[in-house]
Amino acid sequence: MKLYADSALVDAVIPLLEDGLVHGVTSNPKIIARDGLTNSDLPRLYQRFASAGAREIFMQATGGSRNEMLEAASRIADFGDRVIVKVPATPDGFRVASQLIDRDVRVLLTAVYSLAQSTSAASIGADYIAPYFGRIVDSGEDGLSKVTRMNRILAPTKTKVLVASVRSPNAAATLALHGVAHITADVPVLEAMLIDPITEVSAEEFEQISAGWL
Repeated sequence: MKLYADSALVDAVIPLLEDGLVHGVTSNPKIIARDGLTNSDLPRLYQRFASAGAREIFMQATGGSRNEMLEAASRIADFGDRVIVKVPATPDGFRVASQLIDRDVRVLLTAVYSLAQSTSAASIGADYIAPYFGRIVDSGEDGLSKVTRMNRILAPTKTKVLVASVRSPNAAATLALHGVAHITADVPVLEAMLIDPITEVSAEEFEQISAGWL
């Protein structure tokens, strides 16, 4: 099981990395913009996250054409050996991903919503796909069933399912219970996963007892 922080907020993500609570960091253009940054900040973010111990750092390439997307992806790939380039699962994105994989660049195809896309991603040898669990549920589909079937398709291949848009600790645990081993979530969700009220009561009782030993 590997958890990732889905954020570009350095002050929020760095403590999770330094404390060894997450394996790495994911982002996309929407997250970068939400957190008040631009593509020009990506090299700095990579260095900060890598220095804090991130093992995998996912950053997304954009471009109005296939060539522009490939150029952006190549720049991101040059950041360092911990980067994994994200490209959207569009027809152009699949073609760009295939070219990157031929160059031994690690790739994640993002915004994957169909089983057919999952199959194509495995065929070209992508490292990961990222279905957006919350958005699948919002669309009225059974998100758990769809993600589970993606996982089944990819099980014999090198391609892994990294589930994004996981909005609650319960959603993360349910996905894990059904075989999902890679999950990315915003920092508040990751922090909430560490807390249970009964645990807090038990910990307080332990402290009260041990305080009497002093």
